[in-house]
Order: sequence, then C-alpha cells, then structure tokens
Amino acid sequence: MDVFRIEGPVQLKGQIRINGSKNAALPIMAATLLAAGPSTIQDVPDLSDISICKLLLKELGCHVETLSDGSIRIDATTIDNPVGEYDIVRKMRASICILGPLVARCGRAEVSMPGGCAIGDRPINIHLRGLMELGAKIHLENGNVVAEAPQGLKGAEIFLGGAYGSTVLGTANILMAATLAQGHTMIESAACEPEIADLANCLNAMGAKISGIGSPRLEVEGVKELQPVTYRIIPDRIEAGTFMVGAAITQGCLDLTNCLTKDLMAVVDTLRRIGVTVDTHQDGCTVAFSGRVKPADITTHPYPGFPTDLQAQFMALLALADGNSIIIEKVFPDRFMHVAEMNRMAANLRKEGPAVVVAGVDRLIAAPVMASDLRASAALVLAALAAEGTTTINRVYHIDRGYERIEERLNPVGAKIVRESV
Repeated sequence: MDVFRIEGPVQLKGQIRINGSKNAALPIMAATLLAAGPSTIQDVPDLSDISICKLLLKELGCHVETLSDGSIRIDATTIDNPVGEYDIVRKMRASICILGPLVARCGRAEVSMPGGCAIGDRPINIHLRGLMELGAKIHLENGNVVAEAPQGLKGAEIFLGGAYGSTVLGTANILMAATLAQGHTMIESAACEPEIADLANCLNAMGAKISGIGSPRLEVEGVKELQPVTYRIIPDRIEAGTFMVGAAITQGCLDLTNCLTKDLMAVVDTLRRIGVTVDTHQDGCTVAFSGRVKPADITTHPYPGFPTDLQAQFMALLALADGNSIIIEKVFPDRFMHVAEMNRMAANLRKEGPAVVVAGVDRLIAAPVMASDLRASAALVLAALAAEGTTTINRVYHIDRGYERIEERLNPVGAKIVRESV
C-alpha cells in the first residue's frame, strides 16, 4: 500500500494543465455501450476509477484499448455478457451507469449494487424508479439489480428530485436509457452539472435528440439507434478547484490552463470573497494569494451551487483563516470523515450535525493521517503542503481514484511529495 510523505510548508508557483473530467469520462464511457462499433473518448485522465471502468466494459464484451495519445477506444459491437459483477462494481459507484445503456440496447441488464467512497448513504432508488417509468421490470436477485425490457423502453415523464436535490448519476442513467426509448421522454428535476451537459452533448454527437441541455428539464426524442463517436471530454472542474485552493493555502501563484472557470463560478466567488486573487484568461485562470484568508460561511448545493466535492479542500484552507467559518453540507450530510484527521494536524474543527465550525489557527502541524475518501485525501494533501514538518498520509489509493499522479503534477511547481510503498 502506498503512502505520501509531504514536507511543508511550501509555496506552489508555476503552471498546471487541468486534465479531463473523471466525472464526465465515466458516464460517457458507459454511453459507448449504446452504439455498435468503435468510439474514441479523448482527454481521459489516467485514474484507478477509469481503469475499473475499462475492466467493467471488457467484462461486458467490449474491446477496450488505450491509444498512444491517452485516448480510449471502446468497441461495443458485441455485448455478450450484460452483467456488472460484484467484484468490479463494488469498487466504484459510477459503475451503476451501465444499467441504463444495457437495458436500452440489450433489453436486459444485471448489475451489482455499487460501491465507492464512504461519504454517506447514496441509494439508487431514483435510478430504478426512473427505469421502471420507462417500462423496465426491476427486481433484486442475490444482491444484483436485474432490469428487463425485452420489448424495448417507452418514453415517459419522469421526476428525478430526491431528498438532497437532483441525482447526477441517476440523471445520467435515465438520460442514456431514454435515447433509445420509443417516443418522447421528459426528465424533470434533472441534474444540471456540467458533466451531465457533457454527456448529453456526447449523446447528441452519437445521433440522440436531446434538448434543454444544462437545464433541470431535459427533453428526449427516442431514436432507433446511435452511432459510434469521437468525443473530447470537458476539463475537470474539481481538479481545477483543488489546485486553486493549493495556490491559496500555500500563499503561492498557479496558472491553470485548460480550465473552464464558467463551471466554477461559486468557487471563484468564494475565493475572491476571502481575499484570493483569481484572474481569468482565455484558457483558464491565474490564482494568487499571500497572507491569511478571511473566514467564510459555505453551504454545499447541487450545481450551480458550491460543490460538495470541494468542501473538504476549502475546510483545509479555512482552517488557516483569520476568524471563524461555518461549512454546511447539504448534499452528503455525513461527508466529514476528514475532520478528525485535520484536527490531528492542529486544526480547530468542530462537527455540529451536518455542519462544521472552523476556528482559524495560526499554523498547521505535520502528523500521520489517514485518507478516508477521494476528496478528503486531496484536502489532507493541501493541508500537508501548508503544515510545518513532514506529514504522512496513508491509504493514498483514494486520491489515485480522482487525481492523476498528483505528486508528479505538484512537485514541478514547488511541492515536496514522495510516494512510498509500505
């Protein structure tokens, strides 16, 4: 198992290109199941979650290869085993995205209940309800979800709102299934995240007829078949936000290229309000800061609100603020496993139900800590860059799920991160 040893404090200065979006790549890779023939997905990051998705597609019968430029070619001409096995699906929640495409194209799908990060309860009942409204018959069998529609799916009016807002993966699943359903489908309370818009744009490039992209109401006119596609995915807004915080917490200056700041307006606004300079340019932005940030009150919301996937990173930054901050989590109320680990580094954080009170301290101090999930591990890396001494972060396999060799990205701009096998 690998660990990080991170020496701090450091100052990050230089340029980083933002990679393609993991959260866009995974459903788009699943979408290739809808079209017989080879599709090529460009700018896919080299992550453990992507590797799991490639393995899953191979198990379904697809031919998958990584090209010399890092693109992934997926030939879904033959799907002879429409089953998502437990040993693969348990490792990544986004595996559930194969359910909609498989039942739409093959008339049957069997997918194990998904796994993923330990950030709280994330049921898939809305996914299943949406598929049932499209005409699929659903039952559970030996821990697997079995969806059947031997006569094909039929368009319907579907409401996807849940207790904590719209469901991103649920929207992806229903949207993909609806492209091959007979007739018209209206998806109300659809997720508006840029990754869903990217999926819809990719599906349209494959021959789907989707309108309302980027809005909470998606309209889909079913087609008989989709065609293979060559498609470049959008930049990763969560990686961009993480590196923005990296510049601020180390009192440095980073120029981020291939960065869509229009997808990060809530984040950019928050950074500016606490004193961080964010200057946008044609290909991204430059983020710079020195001194102590101002405190802030942050509440996470579905897009276009403040993203839950950047909550932990901003908690690390506000731990060094000049005053008290409050962070309220309204997407995954239990997503606070990083609080205890940051407190080991001399942060002053107090959890109060779905909120954390952050009392700013003068400095963070290195300590051995343990990553509990993908974004928590990123936050610990950021805290370690600013802390005095050498921090050891255990279980860094979490960070490899969403950040491509983060040490190789940050070391050239001033970080001192060593990966070791223990």
